[in-house]
Amino acid sequence: MELQLEGKTALVVASSQGLGKAIAQRLVLEGANVMITSRNEEKLKEVAQELSELHKGRVAYIRADVTKKEEIQRLVAQTAETYGALELLVNNAGGPPTGTFETITDEDWYQAFELNLLSYIRLIREALPYLKKNGGKIVNIASSSIKEPIPGLLLSNTFRTGIVGLTKTLASEFAQYNILINTVAPGRIATERVAFLDQMNAEKFGITKEEMEMRMKSAIPLGRYGTPEEFANVVTFLLSAANSYMTGQSFLVDGGMVKAI
Repeated sequence: MELQLEGKTALVVASSQGLGKAIAQRLVLEGANVMITSRNEEKLKEVAQELSELHKGRVAYIRADVTKKEEIQRLVAQTAETYGALELLVNNAGGPPTGTFETITDEDWYQAFELNLLSYIRLIREALPYLKKNGGKIVNIASSSIKEPIPGLLLSNTFRTGIVGLTKTLASEFAQYNILINTVAPGRIATERVAFLDQMNAEKFGITKEEMEMRMKSAIPLGRYGTPEEFANVVTFLLSAANSYMTGQSFLVDGGMVKAI
């Protein structure tokens, strides 16, 4: 299967660690020109150096806070200026705080909205003029909560499902420009975020983190957590030329964990 990603330009958001980093690495290995970004400049420098040593596609970085409109505008413009184009966009953001309805404040709601939904909207808006030139691909990273709400993650449950509505609607609006847009939702992938949630739940139930991991893995038909690389493979396929007819869809990468149809 020919992915035809060599020489393509991709902006991967929240890519100094975890899923974003794995996606950026997969794209670089396929020969794409990748812009990585996060709020942590030191991590960005390290990742950029690491990916450059793969000696495949080009990689550069821009520090940006995607809750800030002006920084998003600068990020997209500088990406296109650096590589002369922007054809692939991966929207991604760290998970919002845990909490219940009675503990979450208005400030928490606003911050989660800006980070986990409005940033996607703004990034797509800024990237659209570039994507319209020759067609392009957008992948929005969400969570398995788009199919099954996760206890204690009310903010994520709310705004991640908003991403699905956004994706589905824009698939119709953007089809005339040959822009394909899809949502990819991770289940239990072995990242720092999942490790944090396991620790939090372990403390809640008075057990060790290792015991909590075993409980979670027992609910996954494949019996293990996924790797960031496995998740990145799915995203990379959707961004590639091999995907020419799937748009507006939501894909779970969860080892069969979510039972919803």
